[in-house]
Amino acid sequence: MKPDKATRALRVLHSELDACTACPRMIGPVVHGPPVASPVVLVGQAPGPREGSFGRPFAWTAGRTMFRWFQESLGVDEETFRARVYIAAVARCFPGKASGGGDRRPDADEVERCRTWLEREVAILRPELVLAVGTLAIEQVFATKQKLSDVVGVVRRVPWHGLEVDAIALPHPSGASPWHKVEPGKALLAGALRAVGRHPAMRRALAGS
Repeated sequence: MKPDKATRALRVLHSELDACTACPRMIGPVVHGPPVASPVVLVGQAPGPREGSFGRPFAWTAGRTMFRWFQESLGVDEETFRARVYIAAVARCFPGKASGGGDRRPDADEVERCRTWLEREVAILRPELVLAVGTLAIEQVFATKQKLSDVVGVVRRVPWHGLEVDAIALPHPSGASPWHKVEPGKALLAGALRAVGRHPAMRRALAGS
């Protein structure tokens, strides 16, 4: 689909997504990024408690960490990254807090209800590269549970919503987990970010072509 047509189609999809109330336990509003026609899609788990008020994904602490990764490894600032890469999520509303105090992980039914939005986005964009951020997104993209140490730092060809795409896993940038700050996670993250920067789809996205 041509970029202008893809952007228009994403705008229509977003207007429908904004009105979604399919999951009674989820806390609105719906959060999504802008309608960026990109060959690269970044998929997170779900918005946190702050993203709804900002109206964009990865708008708080975890986002600052993640965009710093991209700034340091790709030389691209947050504003440019958001304008060149389509940012999605497994679930689009805040799931609420878990009993242990962290954000609740979306349940299987909530993931399935939100799946249709991601399927439609993939059908519009037909991406070549997907960046899966955090364990839930990695499970959904790679279609299996895997240790972070086995999947972060490699590029894998995977079937995803009817396409064959390259997938790169990244750990969640939340401060709740030190995995990306200590070895081997620190080195594996650096390798994954190098792979992101080398990928032709990411190079084209950042070049605006």
